[in-house]
Amino acid sequence: MKIGCVKEIKNNEFRVGLTPDNVASYVAAGHEVYIEKSAGVGSGFADDEYVSAGATMIDNAADVWSSVDMMVKVKEPLEEEYGFFREGLILYTYLHLAADEKQMDALLDGKVKAVAYETLQETDNSLPLLAPMSQIAGRLSIQEGAKYLEKRFGGEGILLAGVPGTPKANVVILGGGTVGLNACKIAVGMGANVTILDINLKRLEELDNLFGAHIQTLVSTDSNIERVLKDADLVIGSVLIPGASTPKLFKKKYLPEMKDGAVFVDVAIDQGGCGETSRVTTHDNPVYIEDGVVHYCVGNMPGAVPRTSTIALTNATLRYGLQIAENGLEEACKKNEVIASGVNCYLGKITNENVAKAHGRKYSELAPLMWLSPLL
Repeated sequence: MKIGCVKEIKNNEFRVGLTPDNVASYVAAGHEVYIEKSAGVGSGFADDEYVSAGATMIDNAADVWSSVDMMVKVKEPLEEEYGFFREGLILYTYLHLAADEKQMDALLDGKVKAVAYETLQETDNSLPLLAPMSQIAGRLSIQEGAKYLEKRFGGEGILLAGVPGTPKANVVILGGGTVGLNACKIAVGMGANVTILDINLKRLEELDNLFGAHIQTLVSTDSNIERVLKDADLVIGSVLIPGASTPKLFKKKYLPEMKDGAVFVDVAIDQGGCGETSRVTTHDNPVYIEDGVVHYCVGNMPGAVPRTSTIALTNATLRYGLQIAENGLEEACKKNEVIASGVNCYLGKITNENVAKAHGRKYSELAPLMWLSPLL
């Protein structure tokens, strides 16, 4: 199979879909790899490293798109790239279609076979291709939140950990999944007062056993959220329903009750955000203030640390990408239902139920479309 990778064009997105080591793995398996020149520079990978690994370097993105059977990216294609879509092309990347109807329609119109990292689910219900970026985003959320608590950015002007004789910051984490867990680790490590809320009692028990007296766990209800937000200095939104729009737990009516200069980091913004007042921002202009609360809603947070993010992501994506390249998407899905769970669009049909529900569209089962076993 011919595999391609282009330079990401999203604002301040320096990650890349394939590392030179990934290229070597595809080439060793008998595939051809085409890389746009300078695609990996932002993550610290030079063109000659790709050439040494066996890749063919291409001068421009258009020629890469037109030359390959499968395109491996990091972020969802932007509108400028929709013209490259064509029937039968396999697109393997983050898509976040529940929050992006225009992109979904372009994929459907182009009859692209779109495999989304964020919905690929293992048999234990884990999300192996989302997990590494969730880990990074969770840790970054505290790092960025601490920065925007500084007065010069519109924050309260407090230090997250405080110093002897001063109050520590109160950190509230909405959601105890991978993002919430990693945010909690950093917040506790920095010495903040941490409260974490989740609807899953078993998960709260796990977090309580892990962090003990260092955190307060609460069941996520509207009343509990409203109560803890009144004293919050930093709020992390880390809610996720795979493939679906994020529920709006951080409500507009809470803002007047919060401290002026409190900070809200909406890590869920790429799935529509968990705040009623959230809107996507960029690394160039990451924050805005709504009712005195600083909102940080950057849609590609891990792009701020591209070297770490690229290596972590591609460590996870390579395994499944090799299976698709070796067998073709249809046979790969037949052999491994985990890969099938990542297929969001297939030849003009929506094949992820949560994505279809998010837009009120028709959902089509993948197996009959591929003429596969109903047991897929």
